[in-house]
Amino acid sequence: MAGKLSKGAILAVYAVLILVPLLVVLFGTFKTTPELFASPFAPPNRLDLGNYGEVLGGQNLGTAFLNSTIVTACSVTLTLFIATLAAYGISRIPGWKGWLIFGFIVLGMSVPAQANMIPQYVLFQQLGLLDSQVGLVLINIVVTLPVAVFILGGFMRTLPSDLFEAAKVDGSGPWRTYYAVAVPLSLPSIAATGIFLFVMHWNDLLYPLLFISSPEKRTLPVALLSFQGEFLTNYPLLFAGVVLASIPIVVAYVFLQRFFVAGMTAGAVKG
Repeated sequence: MAGKLSKGAILAVYAVLILVPLLVVLFGTFKTTPELFASPFAPPNRLDLGNYGEVLGGQNLGTAFLNSTIVTACSVTLTLFIATLAAYGISRIPGWKGWLIFGFIVLGMSVPAQANMIPQYVLFQQLGLLDSQVGLVLINIVVTLPVAVFILGGFMRTLPSDLFEAAKVDGSGPWRTYYAVAVPLSLPSIAATGIFLFVMHWNDLLYPLLFISSPEKRTLPVALLSFQGEFLTNYPLLFAGVVLASIPIVVAYVFLQRFFVAGMTAGAVKG
């Protein structure tokens, strides 16, 4: 009984630590800057949508939202396609050779992104890919591909080899076995990886800030920086932008939650 109470108390404290900042941000979107500093934790006196209107109408957030949508959609789709191909191919290589290739690819996860920024910037400058959405998509794929291969490769290795042998006996070639057997069986893991990649690319600030210089090509995280001034920051406006930028992530998780949970637990229940 005491253990349950202790666990409940810890969870309650954790919930308060998470809920209070969220409420401050949400309440702050309906306040002015003086009202926010005067009573940051109090509910707003009125539901004034002026901050949302200013963000959507006067801050070019719509263009940034579209840019983030295009970059994120292309990055997630291409990364998943390449990662599923790599994971399937590696999982079908028997013995130490498959593990060696898998480890070499996953080794990219151990290299800090900051260590590669200067050579990546110089390379993209020479290729003419700076200030380009194509270049931003390419760098997103390169950075997150090891993570995707790590997740999908670990799952595909748990798939029964008898299914692939049966497909081979039925006359299926490598491509048909890939899209008719491996991909359908891996859908929970693919969905979970897709959600993970979506959150990473949607919230990414580092590479858009480094590679994009034109205001009309900025993504949402970079556009939100315009609300922060050198001497004064319009926090209600910034909070409204953050809330709007978070909506796609919340919607994606709500509708794909069951796939995310299934993908995280599927590998644990296979013998």
